[in-house]
Amino acid sequence: MNNSVFGISESVSGRSWRWRGGRATETGHDLVRQLFLARGAHADSIERLRAPTIRDLLPDPSIFLGMDVAARRTADAILKGERIVIFGDYDVDGATSAALLIRHIKACGGTVGHYIPDRLLEGYGPSASALSALKESGADLVICVDCGTQGFAALEAAEACGLEVIVVDHHKASTALPPAIAIVNPNRMDECVEAAAYGHLAAVGMAFLLAVAVSRDLRGRGHFKAQAEPNLMGLLDLVALGTVADVVPLTGLNRAFVAQGLKIMAARGNRGLAALTAAAGLERSPGAGDLGFALGPRINAGGRVGRADLGVRLLTSEGDEECTGLAEELNRLNQERRAIEADVTEGALAAADRAGNMPVVVVSGAGWHPGVIGIAASRLKDRLGRPAIVIGTDEQGVGKGSGRSIAGVDLGGAILSAKEHGLISAGGGHAMAAGLTVQADGVERLADFLCERLAKQVAQAEGERSLDLDLALAPGGVTPDLAEELEAAAPYGAGWPAPRIAAGPVTVVDCGVVGSGHVRAVLAGADGRRMKAIAFRAEDTPLGAAILTAAGRRLYVAGRVKRDDWNATPRAELHLEDAAWA
Repeated sequence: MNNSVFGISESVSGRSWRWRGGRATETGHDLVRQLFLARGAHADSIERLRAPTIRDLLPDPSIFLGMDVAARRTADAILKGERIVIFGDYDVDGATSAALLIRHIKACGGTVGHYIPDRLLEGYGPSASALSALKESGADLVICVDCGTQGFAALEAAEACGLEVIVVDHHKASTALPPAIAIVNPNRMDECVEAAAYGHLAAVGMAFLLAVAVSRDLRGRGHFKAQAEPNLMGLLDLVALGTVADVVPLTGLNRAFVAQGLKIMAARGNRGLAALTAAAGLERSPGAGDLGFALGPRINAGGRVGRADLGVRLLTSEGDEECTGLAEELNRLNQERRAIEADVTEGALAAADRAGNMPVVVVSGAGWHPGVIGIAASRLKDRLGRPAIVIGTDEQGVGKGSGRSIAGVDLGGAILSAKEHGLISAGGGHAMAAGLTVQADGVERLADFLCERLAKQVAQAEGERSLDLDLALAPGGVTPDLAEELEAAAPYGAGWPAPRIAAGPVTVVDCGVVGSGHVRAVLAGADGRRMKAIAFRAEDTPLGAAILTAAGRRLYVAGRVKRDDWNATPRAELHLEDAAWA
Protein backbone atom coordinates (compact mmCIF):
# COMPACT_ATOMS: atom_id res chain seq x y z
CA MET A 1 0.00 0.00 0.00
CA ASN A 2 1.31 3.46 -0.91
CA ASN A 3 1.54 5.39 2.35
CA SER A 4 2.28 8.71 0.64
CA VAL A 5 -0.19 11.61 0.74
CA PHE A 6 -0.51 13.48 -2.57
CA GLY A 7 2.75 11.80 -3.61
CA ILE A 8 4.78 14.24 -1.52
CA SER A 9 8.21 12.88 -0.58
CA GLU A 10 9.73 16.22 0.40
CA SER A 11 7.82 19.29 1.53
CA VAL A 12 9.18 22.83 1.90
CA SER A 13 10.29 21.84 5.41
CA GLY A 14 12.01 18.68 4.15
CA ARG A 15 9.41 16.15 5.29
CA SER A 16 7.51 13.41 3.52
CA TRP A 17 3.74 13.31 3.95
CA ARG A 18 2.45 9.98 5.24
CA TRP A 19 -0.84 8.54 6.39
CA ARG A 20 -0.92 8.26 10.16
CA GLY A 21 -0.98 4.60 11.13
CA GLY A 22 -0.41 3.62 7.49
CA ARG A 23 -4.01 4.20 6.47
CA ALA A 24 -6.12 6.91 4.89
CA THR A 25 -9.17 8.22 6.71
CA GLU A 26 -12.35 9.12 4.87
CA THR A 27 -15.17 11.29 6.11
CA GLY A 28 -18.55 9.65 6.22
CA HIS A 29 -17.18 6.26 7.32
CA ASP A 30 -17.13 6.69 11.11
CA LEU A 31 -14.35 9.26 11.08
CA VAL A 32 -13.85 9.04 14.84
CA ARG A 33 -13.28 5.29 14.68
CA GLN A 34 -10.67 5.79 11.95
CA LEU A 35 -8.92 8.49 13.97
CA PHE A 36 -8.67 6.14 16.94
CA LEU A 37 -7.35 3.26 14.84
CA ALA A 38 -4.73 5.51 13.22
CA ARG A 39 -3.46 6.41 16.71
CA GLY A 40 -2.90 2.78 17.61
CA ALA A 41 -6.12 2.03 19.46
CA HIS A 42 -7.41 -1.53 19.45
CA ALA A 43 -10.77 -1.97 17.75
CA ASP A 44 -12.36 -3.45 20.90
CA SER A 45 -11.33 -0.42 23.01
CA ILE A 46 -12.74 2.30 20.78
CA GLU A 47 -16.08 2.68 22.53
CA ARG A 48 -14.32 3.11 25.86
CA LEU A 49 -11.96 5.64 24.31
CA ARG A 50 -14.84 7.65 22.90
CA ALA A 51 -16.04 8.33 26.44
CA PRO A 52 -13.15 7.51 28.84
CA THR A 53 -14.18 7.22 32.47
CA ILE A 54 -12.23 7.21 35.71
CA ARG A 55 -14.16 4.14 36.83
CA ASP A 56 -12.88 2.08 33.90
CA LEU A 57 -9.27 3.23 33.94
CA LEU A 58 -8.26 4.13 37.50
CA PRO A 59 -5.88 1.55 39.02
CA ASP A 60 -5.79 0.44 42.63
CA PRO A 61 -3.36 2.97 44.18
CA SER A 62 -1.82 0.15 46.23
CA ILE A 63 -0.03 -1.22 43.18
CA PHE A 64 2.56 1.58 43.52
CA LEU A 65 5.51 1.07 45.82
CA GLY A 66 5.21 3.27 48.91
CA MET A 67 1.62 4.32 48.25
CA ASP A 68 0.02 2.55 51.21
CA VAL A 69 2.75 3.82 53.54
CA ALA A 70 2.31 7.37 52.23
CA ALA A 71 -1.48 7.21 52.57
CA ARG A 72 -1.38 5.85 56.12
CA ARG A 73 1.16 8.44 57.28
CA THR A 74 -0.86 11.26 55.70
CA ALA A 75 -4.07 9.95 57.27
CA ASP A 76 -2.31 9.74 60.65
CA ALA A 77 -1.24 13.36 60.33
CA ILE A 78 -4.81 14.42 59.50
CA LEU A 79 -6.29 12.56 62.45
CA LYS A 80 -3.65 13.82 64.91
CA GLY A 81 -3.95 17.43 63.77
CA GLU A 82 -0.29 17.53 62.75
CA ARG A 83 0.97 20.30 60.51
CA ILE A 84 1.39 19.10 56.93
CA VAL A 85 3.28 21.14 54.32
CA ILE A 86 3.03 20.45 50.60
CA PHE A 87 6.36 21.25 48.93
CA GLY A 88 5.66 21.76 45.24
CA ASP A 89 7.57 22.57 42.09
CA TYR A 90 7.01 26.04 40.64
CA ASP A 91 5.49 24.88 37.33
CA VAL A 92 1.86 24.03 36.50
CA ASP A 93 2.21 20.35 37.37
CA GLY A 94 3.70 21.27 40.74
CA ALA A 95 1.10 23.96 41.41
CA THR A 96 -1.86 21.74 40.54
CA SER A 97 -0.41 18.80 42.51
CA ALA A 98 0.05 21.00 45.57
CA ALA A 99 -3.38 22.61 45.22
CA LEU A 100 -5.07 19.22 44.84
CA LEU A 101 -3.54 17.79 48.02
CA ILE A 102 -4.16 21.00 49.97
CA ARG A 103 -7.83 21.00 48.98
CA HIS A 104 -8.21 17.32 49.75
CA ILE A 105 -6.42 17.38 53.11
CA LYS A 106 -8.42 20.43 54.22
CA ALA A 107 -11.64 18.71 53.18
CA CYS A 108 -10.60 15.73 55.31
CA GLY A 109 -10.16 18.02 58.31
CA GLY A 110 -6.37 18.28 58.21
CA THR A 111 -4.05 21.21 58.80
CA VAL A 112 -2.02 21.95 55.70
CA GLY A 113 0.08 24.69 54.11
CA HIS A 114 2.40 24.97 51.15
CA TYR A 115 5.96 25.87 50.22
CA ILE A 116 6.97 26.67 46.64
CA PRO A 117 10.68 27.42 46.15
CA ASP A 118 11.77 30.53 44.29
CA ARG A 119 13.08 29.57 40.86
CA LEU A 120 15.87 32.19 40.91
CA LEU A 121 16.97 32.02 44.54
CA GLU A 122 16.42 28.34 45.36
CA GLY A 123 16.13 26.46 42.10
CA TYR A 124 14.26 23.23 41.43
CA GLY A 125 13.20 20.82 44.14
CA PRO A 126 13.69 20.61 47.89
CA SER A 127 16.83 22.04 49.49
CA ALA A 128 18.40 21.22 52.84
CA SER A 129 17.90 24.78 54.05
CA ALA A 130 14.23 24.89 53.06
CA LEU A 131 13.34 21.57 54.70
CA SER A 132 15.30 22.42 57.85
CA ALA A 133 13.47 25.76 58.05
CA LEU A 134 10.11 23.99 57.70
CA LYS A 135 11.03 21.70 60.57
CA GLU A 136 12.00 24.66 62.72
CA SER A 137 8.72 26.41 61.92
CA GLY A 138 6.72 23.44 63.22
CA ALA A 139 6.08 21.20 60.21
CA ASP A 140 5.46 17.56 61.16
CA LEU A 141 5.17 16.10 57.66
CA VAL A 142 6.29 17.41 54.28
CA ILE A 143 4.90 15.96 51.04
CA CYS A 144 7.07 16.83 48.03
CA VAL A 145 5.10 16.85 44.78
CA ASP A 146 6.60 16.91 41.27
CA CYS A 147 10.06 16.93 42.81
CA GLY A 148 12.20 15.06 45.34
CA THR A 149 13.18 11.88 43.51
CA GLN A 150 16.68 13.29 42.98
CA GLY A 151 16.75 15.32 46.22
CA PHE A 152 19.42 13.27 48.02
CA ALA A 153 21.15 16.03 50.00
CA ALA A 154 17.86 17.73 50.94
CA LEU A 155 16.17 14.55 52.15
CA GLU A 156 19.27 13.46 54.04
CA ALA A 157 19.20 16.81 55.84
CA ALA A 158 15.49 16.33 56.60
CA GLU A 159 16.20 12.90 58.05
CA ALA A 160 19.00 14.33 60.18
CA CYS A 161 16.74 16.99 61.71
CA GLY A 162 13.84 14.59 62.29
CA LEU A 163 11.49 15.87 59.57
CA GLU A 164 9.37 13.19 57.90
CA VAL A 165 9.07 13.48 54.12
CA ILE A 166 6.93 11.78 51.48
CA VAL A 167 7.76 12.16 47.78
CA VAL A 168 5.06 12.01 45.09
CA ASP A 169 6.76 12.40 41.73
CA HIS A 170 6.99 11.14 38.14
CA HIS A 171 10.50 12.13 37.07
CA LYS A 172 13.08 9.53 36.14
CA ALA A 173 14.73 7.89 39.15
CA SER A 174 18.25 6.60 39.67
CA THR A 175 18.92 3.12 41.00
CA ALA A 176 19.48 4.62 44.46
CA LEU A 177 16.73 6.63 46.15
CA PRO A 178 17.01 9.35 48.79
CA PRO A 179 15.76 8.65 52.35
CA ALA A 180 12.04 9.24 52.86
CA ILE A 181 9.01 7.65 54.52
CA ALA A 182 7.82 6.79 51.01
CA ILE A 183 8.75 7.65 47.44
CA VAL A 184 5.72 7.18 45.22
CA ASN A 185 6.84 7.33 41.61
CA PRO A 186 5.83 5.04 38.73
CA ASN A 187 9.25 5.69 37.18
CA ARG A 188 11.21 4.13 40.03
CA MET A 189 13.71 1.62 38.72
CA ASP A 190 12.38 -1.04 41.11
CA GLU A 191 8.68 -0.49 40.35
CA CYS A 192 6.65 -3.50 39.26
CA VAL A 193 5.52 -3.86 35.66
CA GLU A 194 1.86 -3.15 36.47
CA ALA A 195 2.66 0.15 38.18
CA ALA A 196 5.40 1.14 35.72
CA ALA A 197 2.75 1.09 33.00
CA TYR A 198 1.54 4.37 34.53
CA GLY A 199 4.87 6.08 34.01
CA HIS A 200 3.16 8.47 31.60
CA LEU A 201 1.17 10.12 34.41
CA ALA A 202 1.99 13.67 35.43
CA ALA A 203 2.75 14.33 39.08
CA VAL A 204 -0.78 15.69 39.54
CA GLY A 205 -2.14 12.30 38.43
CA MET A 206 -0.03 10.61 41.09
CA ALA A 207 -1.21 13.18 43.65
CA PHE A 208 -4.80 12.30 42.78
CA LEU A 209 -4.05 8.63 43.37
CA LEU A 210 -2.57 9.51 46.76
CA ALA A 211 -5.76 11.42 47.58
CA VAL A 212 -7.79 8.34 46.63
CA ALA A 213 -5.60 6.19 48.89
CA VAL A 214 -5.85 8.65 51.81
CA SER A 215 -9.63 8.78 51.54
CA ARG A 216 -9.77 4.99 51.49
CA ASP A 217 -7.55 4.76 54.57
CA LEU A 218 -9.62 7.31 56.49
CA ARG A 219 -12.84 5.62 55.41
CA GLY A 220 -11.55 2.34 56.78
CA ARG A 221 -10.96 4.00 60.14
CA GLY A 222 -14.51 5.40 60.25
CA HIS A 223 -13.37 9.00 59.89
CA PHE A 224 -16.16 9.94 57.52
CA LYS A 225 -18.94 8.83 59.87
CA ALA A 226 -18.60 12.17 61.61
CA GLN A 227 -18.00 14.38 58.58
CA ALA A 228 -18.71 14.39 54.86
CA GLU A 229 -16.27 12.53 52.64
CA PRO A 230 -14.50 14.80 50.12
CA ASN A 231 -15.64 14.71 46.51
CA LEU A 232 -12.56 13.41 44.73
CA MET A 233 -14.11 13.84 41.28
CA GLY A 234 -14.38 17.56 41.96
CA LEU A 235 -10.58 17.75 41.88
CA LEU A 236 -10.27 16.51 38.32
CA ASP A 237 -10.19 20.05 36.90
CA LEU A 238 -6.80 20.44 38.59
CA VAL A 239 -5.66 17.05 37.30
CA ALA A 240 -6.65 17.98 33.75
CA LEU A 241 -4.80 21.29 33.87
CA GLY A 242 -1.58 19.81 35.23
CA THR A 243 -1.70 16.84 32.88
CA VAL A 244 -2.08 18.90 29.70
CA ALA A 245 0.37 21.61 30.78
CA ASP A 246 3.08 19.06 31.57
CA VAL A 247 2.79 17.67 28.03
CA VAL A 248 2.48 14.04 29.09
CA PRO A 249 0.77 11.59 26.69
CA LEU A 250 -3.03 11.88 26.62
CA THR A 251 -3.48 8.12 26.50
CA GLY A 252 -4.96 5.65 28.96
CA LEU A 253 -5.79 7.12 32.34
CA ASN A 254 -4.54 10.57 31.34
CA ARG A 255 -7.21 10.66 28.64
CA ALA A 256 -9.90 10.02 31.23
CA PHE A 257 -8.39 12.59 33.60
CA VAL A 258 -8.57 15.30 30.94
CA ALA A 259 -11.95 14.34 29.46
CA GLN A 260 -13.64 14.26 32.85
CA GLY A 261 -11.65 17.18 34.21
CA LEU A 262 -12.83 19.45 31.41
CA LYS A 263 -16.43 18.67 32.42
CA ILE A 264 -15.67 19.66 36.01
CA MET A 265 -13.93 22.83 34.83
CA ALA A 266 -16.96 23.82 32.76
CA ALA A 267 -19.00 24.01 35.97
CA ARG A 268 -16.49 26.60 37.31
CA GLY A 269 -16.52 25.22 40.83
CA ASN A 270 -12.91 26.19 41.44
CA ARG A 271 -13.11 29.95 41.83
CA GLY A 272 -9.46 30.47 41.05
CA LEU A 273 -9.70 28.60 37.76
CA ALA A 274 -12.90 30.47 36.90
CA ALA A 275 -11.16 33.81 37.53
CA LEU A 276 -8.16 32.76 35.45
CA THR A 277 -10.42 31.67 32.60
CA ALA A 278 -12.03 35.11 32.64
CA ALA A 279 -8.65 36.88 32.79
CA ALA A 280 -7.51 34.87 29.76
CA GLY A 281 -10.51 36.17 27.80
CA LEU A 282 -12.17 32.76 27.40
CA GLU A 283 -15.92 33.18 27.25
CA ARG A 284 -16.65 29.53 26.50
CA SER A 285 -15.73 26.47 28.53
CA PRO A 286 -12.01 25.69 28.18
CA GLY A 287 -10.87 22.86 25.92
CA ALA A 288 -7.69 20.84 26.18
CA GLY A 289 -5.87 23.30 23.94
CA ASP A 290 -6.82 26.18 26.23
CA LEU A 291 -5.26 24.38 29.20
CA GLY A 292 -1.94 24.19 27.39
CA PHE A 293 -1.90 27.57 25.65
CA ALA A 294 -4.05 29.92 27.77
CA LEU A 295 -4.39 28.78 31.38
CA GLY A 296 -1.14 26.84 31.84
CA PRO A 297 1.19 29.68 30.77
CA ARG A 298 -0.53 32.06 33.16
CA ILE A 299 -0.11 29.69 36.12
CA ASN A 300 3.52 29.23 35.05
CA ALA A 301 4.12 32.97 34.87
CA GLY A 302 4.16 33.23 38.67
CA GLY A 303 7.05 30.78 38.95
CA ARG A 304 8.87 32.19 35.91
CA VAL A 305 8.91 35.94 36.47
CA GLY A 306 6.83 36.60 39.60
CA ARG A 307 6.19 35.04 42.99
CA ALA A 308 6.43 31.27 42.85
CA ASP A 309 3.37 30.52 44.97
CA LEU A 310 0.85 32.67 43.08
CA GLY A 311 -0.50 29.66 41.18
CA VAL A 312 -1.09 27.56 44.29
CA ARG A 313 -2.71 30.47 46.07
CA LEU A 314 -5.05 31.05 43.14
CA LEU A 315 -6.02 27.39 42.81
CA THR A 316 -6.78 27.01 46.53
CA SER A 317 -8.49 30.34 47.20
CA GLU A 318 -12.21 30.51 48.01
CA GLY A 319 -12.57 34.30 47.92
CA ASP A 320 -13.86 35.83 44.69
CA GLU A 321 -12.05 39.12 45.22
CA GLU A 322 -8.75 37.44 46.01
CA CYS A 323 -9.11 35.10 43.02
CA THR A 324 -9.77 38.00 40.66
CA GLY A 325 -6.73 39.88 41.95
CA LEU A 326 -4.45 36.85 41.68
CA ALA A 327 -5.70 36.01 38.19
CA GLU A 328 -5.12 39.57 36.98
CA GLU A 329 -1.61 39.55 38.48
CA LEU A 330 -0.79 36.27 36.73
CA ASN A 331 -2.18 37.65 33.47
CA ARG A 332 0.10 40.71 33.81
CA LEU A 333 3.11 38.54 34.62
CA ASN A 334 2.38 36.38 31.59
CA GLN A 335 2.61 39.46 29.36
CA GLU A 336 5.93 40.35 31.00
CA ARG A 337 7.11 36.77 30.50
CA ARG A 338 6.38 36.98 26.78
CA ALA A 339 8.61 40.01 26.36
CA ILE A 340 11.49 38.40 28.25
CA GLU A 341 11.00 35.14 26.36
CA ALA A 342 11.22 36.89 22.98
CA ASP A 343 14.62 38.38 23.87
CA VAL A 344 16.06 35.09 25.17
CA THR A 345 14.71 33.11 22.21
CA GLU A 346 16.27 35.55 19.75
CA GLY A 347 19.64 35.22 21.49
CA ALA A 348 19.37 31.44 21.67
CA LEU A 349 18.56 31.15 17.96
CA ALA A 350 21.56 33.31 17.10
CA ALA A 351 23.79 31.16 19.30
CA ALA A 352 22.42 28.00 17.68
CA ASP A 353 23.26 29.38 14.23
CA ARG A 354 26.85 29.97 15.36
CA ALA A 355 27.10 26.48 16.89
CA GLY A 356 26.34 24.75 13.61
CA ASN A 357 24.47 21.55 12.84
CA MET A 358 25.04 19.53 16.03
CA PRO A 359 22.82 16.52 16.94
CA VAL A 360 21.82 18.22 20.19
CA VAL A 361 21.61 22.00 20.29
CA VAL A 362 23.22 23.30 23.50
CA VAL A 363 23.47 27.08 23.81
CA SER A 364 24.20 29.37 26.75
CA GLY A 365 24.11 33.07 27.46
CA ALA A 366 25.00 35.33 30.34
CA GLY A 367 21.96 36.76 32.06
CA TRP A 368 19.36 34.75 30.17
CA HIS A 369 16.36 34.63 32.49
CA PRO A 370 16.00 31.11 33.94
CA GLY A 371 12.25 31.52 34.01
CA VAL A 372 11.93 31.41 30.23
CA ILE A 373 14.78 29.14 29.11
CA GLY A 374 12.40 26.16 28.89
CA ILE A 375 10.17 28.03 26.47
CA ALA A 376 13.20 29.15 24.45
CA ALA A 377 14.39 25.54 24.29
CA SER A 378 11.00 24.50 22.97
CA ARG A 379 11.17 27.20 20.28
CA LEU A 380 14.65 25.99 19.22
CA LYS A 381 13.50 22.38 19.15
CA ASP A 382 10.53 23.27 16.96
CA ARG A 383 12.60 25.46 14.64
CA LEU A 384 15.57 23.11 14.20
CA GLY A 385 13.90 19.70 14.60
CA ARG A 386 16.52 18.55 17.12
CA PRO A 387 16.74 18.30 20.91
CA ALA A 388 17.65 21.70 22.37
CA ILE A 389 19.03 22.87 25.72
CA VAL A 390 19.12 26.55 26.65
CA ILE A 391 21.35 27.58 29.59
CA GLY A 392 21.35 30.93 31.35
CA THR A 393 24.46 31.70 33.41
CA ASP A 394 24.66 34.13 36.33
CA GLU A 395 27.45 36.38 37.60
CA GLN A 396 28.95 33.50 39.61
CA GLY A 397 29.27 31.35 36.50
CA VAL A 398 26.44 28.99 37.47
CA GLY A 399 24.25 27.91 34.59
CA LYS A 400 20.62 26.87 34.87
CA GLY A 401 19.49 24.90 31.84
CA SER A 402 16.26 23.56 30.45
CA GLY A 403 15.90 21.14 27.55
CA ARG A 404 13.21 19.88 25.21
CA SER A 405 13.48 16.79 23.03
CA ILE A 406 11.97 15.27 19.92
CA ALA A 407 10.09 11.98 19.64
CA GLY A 408 12.43 9.02 19.92
CA VAL A 409 15.21 10.81 21.80
CA ASP A 410 15.40 10.28 25.59
CA LEU A 411 16.82 13.56 26.84
CA GLY A 412 15.98 12.94 30.50
CA GLY A 413 17.95 9.71 30.56
CA ALA A 414 20.96 11.43 28.97
CA ILE A 415 20.86 14.22 31.56
CA LEU A 416 20.86 11.68 34.40
CA SER A 417 23.85 9.99 32.78
CA ALA A 418 25.63 13.35 32.54
CA LYS A 419 25.06 13.83 36.25
CA GLU A 420 26.47 10.38 37.01
CA HIS A 421 29.56 11.30 34.97
CA GLY A 422 30.06 14.47 37.00
CA LEU A 423 29.37 16.85 34.10
CA ILE A 424 26.54 18.64 35.88
CA SER A 425 25.87 19.28 39.56
CA ALA A 426 22.15 18.62 39.36
CA GLY A 427 19.64 17.50 36.78
CA GLY A 428 16.79 15.22 35.83
CA GLY A 429 13.56 15.00 33.92
CA HIS A 430 11.82 12.67 31.53
CA ALA A 431 12.22 11.69 27.89
CA MET A 432 10.86 14.89 26.39
CA ALA A 433 12.03 17.52 28.90
CA ALA A 434 14.81 17.98 31.44
CA GLY A 435 16.48 20.56 33.64
CA LEU A 436 20.06 20.89 34.86
CA THR A 437 22.64 22.96 36.71
CA VAL A 438 26.11 23.29 35.22
CA GLN A 439 29.16 25.52 35.58
CA ALA A 440 29.64 27.91 32.67
CA ASP A 441 33.05 26.44 31.87
CA GLY A 442 31.47 22.98 31.66
CA VAL A 443 28.85 23.74 29.01
CA GLU A 444 31.07 22.70 26.11
CA ARG A 445 31.94 19.35 27.73
CA LEU A 446 28.26 18.74 28.44
CA ALA A 447 27.37 19.50 24.82
CA ASP A 448 30.03 17.08 23.55
CA PHE A 449 28.77 14.35 25.90
CA LEU A 450 25.12 14.76 24.90
CA CYS A 451 25.91 14.90 21.18
CA GLU A 452 27.97 11.73 21.39
CA ARG A 453 25.39 9.89 23.50
CA LEU A 454 22.31 10.93 21.53
CA ALA A 455 23.68 11.18 17.97
CA LYS A 456 22.30 7.79 16.89
CA GLN A 457 18.87 8.45 18.41
CA VAL A 458 18.70 11.86 16.72
CA ALA A 459 19.83 10.46 13.36
CA GLN A 460 17.22 7.73 13.52
CA ALA A 461 14.51 10.21 14.49
CA GLU A 462 15.49 12.55 11.65
CA GLY A 463 15.62 9.63 9.21
CA GLU A 464 12.04 8.82 10.09
CA ARG A 465 11.00 12.48 9.85
CA SER A 466 7.60 12.77 8.27
CA LEU A 467 4.34 14.61 8.69
CA ASP A 468 1.54 12.28 9.77
CA LEU A 469 -1.81 13.08 8.18
CA ASP A 470 -5.37 11.89 8.77
CA LEU A 471 -7.33 13.34 5.86
CA ALA A 472 -6.73 14.63 2.33
CA LEU A 473 -9.40 16.77 0.72
CA ALA A 474 -10.16 19.68 -1.56
CA PRO A 475 -10.02 23.16 0.02
CA GLY A 476 -13.80 23.35 -0.03
CA GLY A 477 -13.92 20.48 2.44
CA VAL A 478 -12.38 22.59 5.21
CA THR A 479 -15.65 23.50 6.94
CA PRO A 480 -16.95 24.18 10.46
CA ASP A 481 -18.78 20.85 10.32
CA LEU A 482 -15.50 19.03 9.66
CA ALA A 483 -13.86 20.85 12.57
CA GLU A 484 -16.71 19.78 14.84
CA GLU A 485 -16.57 16.18 13.61
CA LEU A 486 -12.83 15.98 14.26
CA GLU A 487 -13.33 17.26 17.80
CA ALA A 488 -15.39 14.16 18.58
CA ALA A 489 -12.14 12.22 19.10
CA ALA A 490 -10.79 14.79 21.57
CA PRO A 491 -9.15 15.49 23.99
CA TYR A 492 -5.98 15.87 21.95
CA GLY A 493 -2.46 16.51 23.15
CA ALA A 494 0.90 14.82 23.55
CA GLY A 495 0.70 11.15 22.57
CA TRP A 496 -2.78 11.65 21.10
CA PRO A 497 -2.19 14.27 18.41
CA ALA A 498 -4.94 16.42 17.00
CA PRO A 499 -5.98 15.44 13.46
CA ARG A 500 -3.95 16.92 10.66
CA ILE A 501 -5.37 17.33 7.15
CA ALA A 502 -3.85 17.98 3.73
CA ALA A 503 -5.63 20.10 1.17
CA GLY A 504 -4.95 21.16 -2.37
CA PRO A 505 -3.82 22.04 -4.79
CA VAL A 506 -4.39 25.69 -3.87
CA THR A 507 -3.25 29.09 -5.01
CA VAL A 508 -2.50 31.96 -2.65
CA VAL A 509 -5.07 34.70 -3.26
CA ASP A 510 -3.85 37.01 -0.52
CA CYS A 511 -1.17 36.83 2.17
CA GLY A 512 0.75 38.95 4.65
CA VAL A 513 2.54 39.03 7.99
CA VAL A 514 0.50 39.81 11.10
CA GLY A 515 1.30 39.96 14.80
CA SER A 516 4.60 38.43 15.92
CA GLY A 517 5.71 36.96 12.62
CA HIS A 518 2.50 35.07 11.83
CA VAL A 519 1.76 34.51 8.13
CA ARG A 520 -1.93 34.82 7.27
CA ALA A 521 -3.30 33.81 3.87
CA VAL A 522 -6.43 33.25 1.83
CA LEU A 523 -6.18 30.10 -0.30
CA ALA A 524 -8.33 29.07 -3.27
CA GLY A 525 -8.93 25.68 -4.83
CA ALA A 526 -9.42 24.86 -8.50
CA ASP A 527 -13.18 25.33 -8.08
CA GLY A 528 -12.69 28.84 -6.72
CA ARG A 529 -13.77 27.99 -3.18
CA ARG A 530 -11.62 29.74 -0.61
CA MET A 531 -10.37 29.10 2.91
CA LYS A 532 -8.50 31.12 5.50
CA ALA A 533 -5.16 29.88 6.79
CA ILE A 534 -2.48 31.03 9.22
CA ALA A 535 1.05 29.83 9.99
CA PHE A 536 2.11 30.93 13.46
CA ARG A 537 5.62 32.39 13.95
CA ALA A 538 6.44 31.34 10.39
CA GLU A 539 7.73 34.55 8.79
CA ASP A 540 11.38 33.43 8.88
CA THR A 541 10.76 29.75 8.14
CA PRO A 542 10.62 27.79 4.87
CA LEU A 543 6.85 27.46 5.30
CA GLY A 544 6.40 31.22 5.67
CA ALA A 545 8.66 31.90 2.71
CA ALA A 546 6.69 29.46 0.52
CA ILE A 547 3.35 31.11 1.32
CA LEU A 548 4.68 34.66 0.92
CA THR A 549 6.36 33.95 -2.44
CA ALA A 550 3.83 31.56 -3.97
CA ALA A 551 2.28 34.02 -6.44
CA GLY A 552 1.38 32.14 -9.63
CA ARG A 553 2.31 28.73 -8.25
CA ARG A 554 0.17 25.95 -6.80
CA LEU A 555 0.67 24.39 -3.39
CA TYR A 556 -0.54 21.55 -1.25
CA VAL A 557 -0.95 22.63 2.37
CA ALA A 558 -1.21 20.71 5.63
CA GLY A 559 -2.34 21.65 9.11
CA ARG A 560 -5.11 21.47 11.66
CA VAL A 561 -8.69 22.58 11.08
CA LYS A 562 -10.02 25.07 13.62
CA ARG A 563 -13.53 26.40 13.97
CA ASP A 564 -13.73 30.21 13.90
CA ASP A 565 -16.78 31.57 15.74
CA TRP A 566 -15.58 35.19 15.79
CA ASN A 567 -18.42 36.40 13.57
CA ALA A 568 -22.07 35.45 13.59
CA THR A 569 -21.50 32.93 10.79
CA PRO A 570 -19.22 30.04 11.86
CA ARG A 571 -16.23 29.51 9.60
CA ALA A 572 -13.23 27.25 9.56
CA GLU A 573 -9.57 28.06 9.07
CA LEU A 574 -6.48 25.95 8.61
CA HIS A 575 -3.59 26.37 11.05
CA LEU A 576 -0.73 25.64 8.67
CA GLU A 577 2.18 23.38 9.59
CA ASP A 578 3.67 22.56 6.21
CA ALA A 579 3.33 23.02 2.46
CA ALA A 580 4.61 21.39 -0.72
CA TRP A 581 4.80 22.55 -4.30
CA ALA A 582 2.22 20.94 -6.57
